[in-house]
Amino acid sequence: MPDILTFLTLPQLMTFVPAGLVLNLIPGSDVLTATAFGIKGGPRAGMASGLGTGLGSLFHVILAALGVAALIAAHPVALDAIRWLGAAYLAWLAFKSFTAKSGTTEAEVGRADRLWPIIARGALTNILNPKPILFILAFLPQFITSDGPSAAQQILALGLLFCTTGTLVTMGYGLLAGLAGRSIGNRMSLLNRLAGLMFGALALRLATSG
Repeated sequence: MPDILTFLTLPQLMTFVPAGLVLNLIPGSDVLTATAFGIKGGPRAGMASGLGTGLGSLFHVILAALGVAALIAAHPVALDAIRWLGAAYLAWLAFKSFTAKSGTTEAEVGRADRLWPIIARGALTNILNPKPILFILAFLPQFITSDGPSAAQQILALGLLFCTTGTLVTMGYGLLAGLAGRSIGNRMSLLNRLAGLMFGALALRLATSG
């Protein structure tokens, strides 16, 4: 990453980083996903989900740098297909949360072998959301300079920086949600239902955003 970031000029960084941080701090789908996982599984689960959504964002950045994202955005049918797949996946997560056994403890969820599936789920919820595709195509090109390297290189550098700050912020939200869930106590059935409601709301939001 350091070699890639050398492509960016100081004026680019001074305008891009604050703008990116403001957008990162505004709660969106990624934050709500990490919050749901944090409430359900504790701080580690919330942070793992935040890391996963960051990896999903990186996937979108790579597509944008390669020009694939522009092709997808130009075809509404493709965007609708991604949106409905994402909504279906979130609905499935909601169902899994509502039907989860209350015997699973935070310590079990926080085990390393159980965190990888959460990271994967966080990534998938981001990848199956068409909004990051449109956002990246609208936001990152605003900071590209004509006297720099190729647009693809600048998009990749800016995207890596945005994903890094966004991942840290989202992981922070997941951590706080996990701590809040822990303060409720060991009422796992209540926490599972609360997480299920959040996943269900995200599914409805995504399904009706077209």
